[in-house]
Formats: sequence, structure tokens, C-alpha cells
Amino acid sequence: MTNKLYLGSGSPRRVELLTQMNIPFEQRVIDVEEVYPNGLKGAAITDFLAKLKGNAHQKILLPDELVLTADTIVWHEDAALGKPKNEFDAIKMLTSLSGKTHDVISSVCLSSVEEQNCIKEITKVTLRELTKEEIAYYVQTYKPLDKAGAYGIQEWIGLVGVKRIKGSYTNVVGLPSAKTHQLLQPYLMHFK
Repeated sequence: MTNKLYLGSGSPRRVELLTQMNIPFEQRVIDVEEVYPNGLKGAAITDFLAKLKGNAHQKILLPDELVLTADTIVWHEDAALGKPKNEFDAIKMLTSLSGKTHDVISSVCLSSVEEQNCIKEITKVTLRELTKEEIAYYVQTYKPLDKAGAYGIQEWIGLVGVKRIKGSYTNVVGLPSAKTHQLLQPYLMHFK
């Protein structure tokens, strides 16, 4: 019987979403070098990285423990946009996304000592044309260096800059909550 769930993520947004879902968990972060093989594209990248994070935790899990790991990227013009390295990189990313549609791709893995089950979610987001001033204001004010694609949909830019979204809103925030809940469903009554 599973008694404990760990969230293997340092993301405050993932913590908030799991908390809002009333799922008991403890946060446990293990630093993993997020490097993936050349040639991977789109969801293959997030699948690889979410599994890699889960594998790092599997080594220290007890038999009655599970860990939830995730990875999110912005996929735009056949390239992965992860977290920006600095403000200049954030401005460059947002400029490339301005006025266009991109995919936000997340993979979520639930790992035990013996196995791993993973799901993925793809959400299409269209930004309106953003001015240079709007992009600079957002980057300077909100410091989106910890967010894939250099933006948080729940922040100012999401309120004023998102023209259309097709798919899971919480996926863009950082964790596709409906699919994550389904992944956890068989274990929910056992978590303490």
C-alpha cells in the first residue's frame, strides 16, 4: 500500500496546483542535469526529462512511496524553448513568440521503486503582437527566468497578451491538473 507521495520538483506553480487539488504530498528536489539527446523533438524531450527526473528519485524511494516528476517546454518553430538564461534571452524568446502560436508540452511521470507511468499534454497558445515596450516591461517587472518560454500565463502577460488558448490552462501554468489527477487516482485514498 502506498502511503506517501513526493513532488520531485522545485516549481512553486506545481506545488500550488497539487495543493489546490487537495493531494497530500511532500516536496523533494534532486538536482538533475536536464540534458537530452540531440534529435529529440517536442514531447520526446519532455518525456525523456520527466523520466530522467523520476529515475533519480527511484533510487531513494521506499516501497510504499511514489514520486511525481514533470517537465514542460515551449515548442516553437521546430525548437524547444526552455527557461531563459538571462533577461536578454527572455526578451528574445518573447519576441519570437509574439503574434504567433506555439505548443506548451508537459510530461508528467509517477514513479515507484519498480515502475514508471507517464502522461503528456499539449496546449496551443497564441500570443497577440506584443510591443518591444510590453516585452521589456514584463521581463523587468516579473523576472520570468524560471519559466519555459519566458512567460507565466497566470501573470500580466497572460492577462494582456494571450489571444487564444486551446487545451489545458494548467498545463501552461506548469502541470496538467486533470491528467495528473487521473494518473494519481488509483492511489489517492492511500496518501497520508
